[in-house]
Amino acid sequence: MTTSPNRSELEPRPALQLGRYPTPVVRVAALSRPGCDLWVKRDDLTHEVYGGNKVRKLEHLLAEAIARRVTRVVTIGAVGSHHVLATTYFGGQAGLAVEAVLVPQPSTPHVLEVLRADLGLGLKVFPVRSWWAVPFVFGARVAAGAWPIPVGGSNLTGSMGYVQAARELAVQVREGLLPEPDVCVVALGSGGTAAGLAAGFAAEGLRTRVVGACVSAPPWALRVASLSLAKACARRAGPPGIAASMAARLTIDTRFLGEGYGHASPRAEEAAAEALQEIGLTLDPTYTAKAFASALWHVRARQGKSVLYWHTLSSAPMAPLLSSAPALRDVDPSLRRLAIAPSPALP
Repeated sequence: MTTSPNRSELEPRPALQLGRYPTPVVRVAALSRPGCDLWVKRDDLTHEVYGGNKVRKLEHLLAEAIARRVTRVVTIGAVGSHHVLATTYFGGQAGLAVEAVLVPQPSTPHVLEVLRADLGLGLKVFPVRSWWAVPFVFGARVAAGAWPIPVGGSNLTGSMGYVQAARELAVQVREGLLPEPDVCVVALGSGGTAAGLAAGFAAEGLRTRVVGACVSAPPWALRVASLSLAKACARRAGPPGIAASMAARLTIDTRFLGEGYGHASPRAEEAAAEALQEIGLTLDPTYTAKAFASALWHVRARQGKSVLYWHTLSSAPMAPLLSSAPALRDVDPSLRRLAIAPSPALP
């Protein structure tokens, strides 16, 4: 855990410093179009062991847990959840025991790797068969003394990490590292990243509109939840009155969702191939590939002069996180079954 002297001073720092900032911004000439440039914000580089967007949220969430003198935290996610893995790693680094209520999702090699890494890092798992059972098991763990961290880290506390991230980007714009984006595209699952960005851009006086590429269902529920969270972030970030602008600043793109959460979609797969070929950027098929497909559409439709794709998947190698992981054959069958069950309907 390190403290970076480069972090924007426009927002008080959280008590716990995990990431390295600012993360770079790069122009992608090969995928830009006349009159509309594509830029990438490399939040995959927030940490050398496990980067991505969860680092910024967990700085605030784990600091809150530590301030309350708890020894255990509990969170929620699908069996291949990057949020659960990040919470397990960083929670352990902060001296906290980590529990998680895990639900099924379609199996991929990466999902199984994430599960093995979780177990190797000491995660205590409470498996359930569907999202409907989550509140009961999660509530029981909280009643037993574990501090709650919501799915995706997406409550007001966690989302303030992305208010800070928007402020960081505003500094980069003022320093001339990139033009003010007309559109910022980011994957939208639990909604906290998009909500924090929308509020932070408004607080900084940027005109940038946030597009959340929907990776889960039902989209209407994600819209309601993310917009409510954006308004709460805006009220905390200030200045007064910006919460009213969130409905216009935050929109949801559902065109690349495919069959739903945990499922790849053909257009997202095409976008992932372009990202790898033209930028050398590896995307996962169910989150970032869908967001990148949306970003490419916005560039090709010339939705402004500058489109920013905010990359949220860690690019750090998984090998260090798997050093203590059990072999798949040694994983409890009840946990392995979570990675082969049909995709649940919610959320």
